[in-house]
Amino acid sequence: MSKHFEDARYYLSRAAEHAKAGVKEELEPLEARVKALVGGDDGEEPEPTRLDRIQADLKAIEERAEGEAREAVASARARVKEYRGHDAAEE
Repeated sequence: MSKHFEDARYYLSRAAEHAKAGVKEELEPLEARVKALVGGDDGEEPEPTRLDRIQADLKAIEERAEGEAREAVASARARVKEYRGHDAAEE
């Protein structure tokens, strides 16, 4: 009896494979039409979403603030160094 189940399982899996291949073959023309209508997979990048634009803006602001902070620190260090230089000269 086990042999009958093994045979049935084999034929069911073959039938499923053939059904899958048949469905895929039947749907290929429809898939092509839908892609042509909606412009799918033509290599173009989609427009950025609102969230993407906001994230890009925040990243730019962060980088600008970082640069300004570095400039401010460098300026402050230069002023401290200059001040200390004048202090040593006065003594």
